[in-house]
Order: sequence, then structure tokens, then C-alpha cells
Amino acid sequence: MHGRPVKALATILLTALLAACGGGGESSSSGSGSTGALPANLYEGPAIDPPATKAAGARFLTQATFGPSTAEMDKLQVSGYQRWVLEQLSKPAGTPHQDYFAARTAELDEDERPSENWIYESFWRTAVTADDQLRHRVAFALSQIFVISLQDPTVAEFPRGVANYMDMLGRNAFGNFRTLLEDVSLHPMMGLYLTHLRNRKADPAVGRVPDENYAREIMQLFTIGLYQLNQDGTVKLDSRNEPIDTYKIEDVVGLARVFTGFSWAGPDASLSRFVGTISISDRDILPMRGYPVYHETGPKTFLGTTVTASTPEESLKQALNHLFMHPNVGPFFAKLMIQRMITSNPSPAYVSRVANVFNNNGQGVRGDMKAVVYAILLDPEARDDAGSFADTAGKLREPVLRTTAWLRAFGAKSTTGRFLIGATDDPSNSIGQSPMRAPSVFNFYRSGYVPPNTTIATSKLVAPEMQTTHEISVAGWLNTIRNWVPNGMGANPPMDTKRDVQPDYSGEIALADNGTALVDRVALLLTADRMPAAMRQQIVTAVNSINVAISNPTNLETARRNRVYLAVFLTLASPEFLVQK
Repeated sequence: MHGRPVKALATILLTALLAACGGGGESSSSGSGSTGALPANLYEGPAIDPPATKAAGARFLTQATFGPSTAEMDKLQVSGYQRWVLEQLSKPAGTPHQDYFAARTAELDEDERPSENWIYESFWRTAVTADDQLRHRVAFALSQIFVISLQDPTVAEFPRGVANYMDMLGRNAFGNFRTLLEDVSLHPMMGLYLTHLRNRKADPAVGRVPDENYAREIMQLFTIGLYQLNQDGTVKLDSRNEPIDTYKIEDVVGLARVFTGFSWAGPDASLSRFVGTISISDRDILPMRGYPVYHETGPKTFLGTTVTASTPEESLKQALNHLFMHPNVGPFFAKLMIQRMITSNPSPAYVSRVANVFNNNGQGVRGDMKAVVYAILLDPEARDDAGSFADTAGKLREPVLRTTAWLRAFGAKSTTGRFLIGATDDPSNSIGQSPMRAPSVFNFYRSGYVPPNTTIATSKLVAPEMQTTHEISVAGWLNTIRNWVPNGMGANPPMDTKRDVQPDYSGEIALADNGTALVDRVALLLTADRMPAAMRQQIVTAVNSINVAISNPTNLETARRNRVYLAVFLTLASPEFLVQK
């Protein structure tokens, strides 16, 4: 399987999706499609490509989900990689974040307001317990590319809108990139965050020009990046050996004219509705509408094209079509997604293979997200277990994914069913990261971040997640997990002395009398069995130092639990856990 070309893998995928979901092909500039020949035995009998070892399966699930669990590892062993991915891609979206938000809202007293904490609760609940893990894992990656943030007070004012935005990303995770781009551009939370909601056309009389914020970011961060790229993601150079810019200020100015005349949804295009002094109750979750009187009706020139449409909606469609077809989009987006899911430094060949699938899924469809996700996960470089030991392979695991991995590994449950976890982005007293709460449009870290004065820098590599790593965050992580491992995390529900979210260590406690077996199990779940022998022995020695030769049942139970807590804590602190290989 590891040597199979990605194009053939995409062919398998897309035909399977036809069988599972129905549908047909469309032109290369549009939304969905499938192709190829599905092996007749893919869904029959034993798996055609099971993980070679449990460790290989755990490594795959670390990339494709919010963390391996014993149940998911067993399922993967039966299904094999291809079948597992196809089944995940065919799963309908589970409970929407907005539904959770509505249920919590219904419980409020008349004078109470919805809380942004519900966003965090719904995220953690979904990440830890949802069956459609791949969809939500991809949506989380997308949330760090198409960033909105609750740190922005204008966005935080509409937490239900943020829940809806998360659902929109989940819906588009297995859709088409072109649809995703339009849904992001028209979402009122993005309109608030990047300030193109209520963006008006130029008025020389008062010195007003269109807001350029979204026009710049949709190019720089969402589609084409700063520099022209080869198909393999490497930067094109001019005759002076300098990178070639993808756009100039004139392109930003021209594209900014497209994003004028959009504001809150509603039944009319009045000034009062445009500025928001009158509103409908669902304006935070409905796509922005066009207000022709505030839209630039003249030509809008950028990136070698001129949009001549006079309505906001048609101008947007023409502009997005042009951006979508730009040759940079495939390699730019492919590399970002590989970095978020697999490795910080993918080879140019890996990027090229995924970009080729983005450009054409095998049936002339461009931007097919299902094909892209499949290609990323099942690429030979992603599935090369031996090659993953290379120094250049893998990525630093960001704090949210460290925490979900711990919770899923040990079957965490919420006493209330709500996962009462608030903001966790304090680096000194928590993990230093909260979902949907990035500090800027550039996410929690930049994709090209290079930690200074390191061997990573001298090797000309990048380590994006290292941008959040410093003395305070390292100490904060250790102090936080030292507290959470034995006590659980989240708030204490009313009338309960325990924290709401509790890991289930029963399987580990059953092994606690045998320190080696206990550490082996924990190392498999948390590090995909990558712990060096010397470190493993150190942890075993530490675990065995806790005496379990005790006759008193209560004291024996405490000793066994302490052994488990120590094994889990030391593993969560280890480089082999902190670096996803």
C-alpha cells in the first residue's frame, strides 16, 4: 500500500464516495465529483491494508483524529487504513455545535446571557466523544487557517455565531474548497473579524476608501500566500534569485472593491439594516447579504482580471472563481493542511502529490476536499512508519491536541455530559491555548515560524507550534497536567466535589501491579509506542518505586492509582508525546 501513487488512491476514494453517498462529476471549476475503480474487496472480508503493528495504527489515529483510543485502534485493525478513511468521509456530521448552544440557551433565566464558554464546552465534547472524528479534526485544522477569534470583542458578542461558524467549517471539511471560500467570505463572524461587514464603497467627498483588510487576508492567508509557488510548494525565484510576489498593493485595492456592500442578513437593504440598528434574530448565523447601494459598481481589477459585475453577490462569485483557479492555491493549501495534520516539513514531492489531487481529483474536479484529505492521510510519506523516525519528520503537538489525546486515550467522561471546560489559554495556569481563541488572524502560530538560534533554524526547517512554546508555557503545561491527571479537568458541577471531566484509568489500574506492562500500555496510547528503551525504563523504575505490596485494600487501591498517575504524567511530559511523529 505504501508505494501506491496518490492519484490511484484518490481514484479509489472518489469511486467509493459515489457508492456510499451518490453523486456525479462536475467541471474542474465546481463543487463535487468522483471517479475511478474501487477494488471489489475493499468492504469485504479482512482489511486489505491493516496497520502492521498497533503502534502504526496509533500513529495514524494521532494524525486523523483527536487522539487514539483502544476502541478506535481495534476498529482500524479490522478495517484497514483505506476503509477507515472512506467510512469516516461518508459519515454525516454529528450533533452541530449550534444545537448544543441552543440547548444551553433554552435553560437560561430571562436575565441571563449566552456564554462563550459554551463554545469551548461543545468543542471539547465533540473532540473527545464524537464518532465522526476525521470531520472534526479537519474542521479544527481549517479553523486555524480561516481564523476568527473570540479574543475579538466584536466576535465574542455573538457566541452563537461562532458555534455556527464552527459548524460551517465542519460542513465544508468534506465539501469543495470553492464553496468553503464563499461560505467563509459571507459568514457574519468573518465579516466582523476581518471588518468587511458594513464595508462601503469609496466616497471621495468624505475621503473614504473601501476597507482592505479582508482583501489582503483572503489572498495572503486563505488562498495564494505571499509568493508565487511551484507545484511542489517551493517558492519561485526571479532572475535575481528573489521570491516573486503573488500580489501587489494595487491588487489589494482592486479586490477590496469587491468586498463592499455586504452586511447583516435581513429582508431589506435599508441603511438601518446595513449599519445594524435594526436586525433579525438570526443575523449572527445567516450569510451576509448584498446592499447594492453601498457596493462599488465599477470595474474591480486584481491579479490580472477585472470583475465587471455591478451587484455585490455577482462580484463576489467572479472574484472567488478567479482566486480559486490561481495556480498557487493547490500547493499553498495542501502544505498548510499537511502541516496541521501530519508534519511541519513535508517534502516537496508530498506537497506536489496532494496539490495535484487538489487541482484534479481524477475526474476534472478541482478543490475536492474529500480527495485532498484522503491523499494527505494515505500518502506514502504520511504512512512511512520507518521514515517517521527521521529528525525532520513530524510536528510539535499543540496544547489542545495534547489534551484531547490524553482525554481520548483514557476514555474521559463528563459528569454533566457538557464538558464544563472554560478558556484554557493562560500559559502559566493552563495549557496556553483555547479553541477558537487565537491571538490574531495569523492563528496561534505562523506556518513558517522558525525558532531562532536552534538547530531547526540552521537546518532551514520550520516548527510552527514552537511559536507558543517558551519558559512559561512549558512550566504551565507540566503544572497543569500534574493537577489534571489525578483530578480531571473542568469545573466542579453543583453538588459535586469532583471536576466535571474525568479520565477512566480502570484498564491501567488493572495493570498497575506490573510496572512494565502499565508503562507499555500508556506508551502505546500516548506516544504510538515510540518511547526509547532508556526512557521507558526510567518511567518503569519510577512507577515501581510506589509500593503495591500492601495488604490494606484501601491503601492498595491508592498505591495502584498513584502508579497510574505517575506513568501517565511522565509520559505526557516526555518529548515522545510532545512531538507527533
